[in-house]
Amino acid sequence: MKIHIPTPLRSYTDGKETVEVGGATVAASLEGLAQDFPALRNHLFTPEGKLRSFVNVYLNDDDIRYLPAKEETAAAANDELTIIPSIAGGCCCL
Repeated sequence: MKIHIPTPLRSYTDGKETVEVGGATVAASLEGLAQDFPALRNHLFTPEGKLRSFVNVYLNDDDIRYLPAKEETAAAANDELTIIPSIAGGCCCL
């Protein structure tokens, strides 16, 4: 499966925009990504191993948070995952 890496995290994947990872589920694919690029683990997962709340993951065009099996959703070799970190901030200047 292809995993698309957002610009802020590419420094942890040797600058790669897209990486190939195996895995039967979304969770297994993300774990494979973290094994291939260990420096990325802390940016994706909590110390307890849960996906961080500010990391949004899409399986093809579907946000995994709204899929019935969430991270345990089955994934095929031709599927694509896209990681999108939440961005906060801004200012109300009048």
